[in-house]
Amino acid sequence: MKKALFAAAVAVAAAAGVVVAIVVSSGNEEKPAAPASTGASSTQATTGANSGSAPTTTATTTTPNATDPVDTSALRLPPPPGRNSARRRTLVVGVVDDALAQQTWSFAQAQVDISHDAGFDAAIVSATWKRGQRRPPRSLVHALGNVAAAAKKDDMRLFVVVWHGPARETPRTPSERADFAEFCAALVKTLPTVRDVIVGNEPNLNTFWAPQFGAGGRDLAAVGYLDLLARSYDAIKAADPGVRVLGGALAPRGADRPGGLRPTHSPTAFIRDLGSAYRASGRKRPLMDAFAFHPYMQASRVPPTASHPTNTSITVADYPKLVALLVEAFKGTAQPSARLPIYYTEFGVQTNVPRTKLRSYSDPGFVGRSDSVGFGLQAEYYRSALALAYCQPTVRGIFIFHTFDEADFAGWQSGLYFADGTPKPSLPAFKRAVADLRKGELTTCR
Repeated sequence: MKKALFAAAVAVAAAAGVVVAIVVSSGNEEKPAAPASTGASSTQATTGANSGSAPTTTATTTTPNATDPVDTSALRLPPPPGRNSARRRTLVVGVVDDALAQQTWSFAQAQVDISHDAGFDAAIVSATWKRGQRRPPRSLVHALGNVAAAAKKDDMRLFVVVWHGPARETPRTPSERADFAEFCAALVKTLPTVRDVIVGNEPNLNTFWAPQFGAGGRDLAAVGYLDLLARSYDAIKAADPGVRVLGGALAPRGADRPGGLRPTHSPTAFIRDLGSAYRASGRKRPLMDAFAFHPYMQASRVPPTASHPTNTSITVADYPKLVALLVEAFKGTAQPSARLPIYYTEFGVQTNVPRTKLRSYSDPGFVGRSDSVGFGLQAEYYRSALALAYCQPTVRGIFIFHTFDEADFAGWQSGLYFADGTPKPSLPAFKRAVADLRKGELTTCR
């Protein structure tokens, strides 16, 4: 299909004085197939059942039907917003771009200003944990401090996604996950203007979390991520109870094939297994204040209005399926479900790059470069995604993957600006879509 899934990490480029990060998401995934079996692992998982401490419990196997179709018939959602709803002001329209986090404050401010002018009122940047760290290094704190100050000046809300990079860096032991949690806590103590922390990145993909499966096809990823999220939630809340913790950050599809070429979990199976592991843990506290999700389409040419009622994929138009899964996973527990706020924390539509702009890009022969559309279609699809999100009552925000294109064609060219910093022809239409949203003229919900 399209892009290779490249692992990424935040690296400080001393010569350029910038923080460089390429977080390439699962824009595409192999088609799902029925697994031999699925379910949460019976390995030991520590989940902090009753307090900030984390007693060891045993997670049991979920239903073997984790990939079954999702029944939304009994779902009772709040009514969609009307034209003059407060959501026209409160729905977050944000951007995901580490190009905003710079070692030079003036450069960070310039990048944030451009993003704000494009119509974004929030931004996500990343912080990468490394083994042995219990607090973020000075260079990372400096860059994040610069973007935090710039975002505050432009009245933009700043989210930080804390993750570990590629799968080989997965925090696999209780000790490593405890270090990760302390890293999160130290970050919010150091940067008090950061009020939203996303824990992890696409743990249902073997690109970013390993192992995915254990003996008999058991879901080791959901159990491991449960422990990481629980520890991080407890540590962050101990540091600052007012900080919102977003969990999940799942990719929109996965194969559910334990023995496949790329062993991955669909979001349908992963959410079910996460709920099963949570129930089995005996935890009496929530795991998260909101659910993060990456509803990329199968390819850039596919409209956001396409839904997937008969398979395990989830994208923007599958909102009822996503809510039904959260209810199925967590109803009757300490973790909110039906009214749990949802943030679409990555969504992108890639465009063609004109010949005149190629000098600003590298790796022009990359095979995945064919996944791109014209500027008009990008603008149309971004407008459609905003309209869909607006009409989904528990969705609190949607984030476009990048202000600026990644310069390497192995990355993503879904920004509103080319890699050389000049605006794409789709930018004016995107700005109009955001303006229409704020005026209550974007769409009429049904």
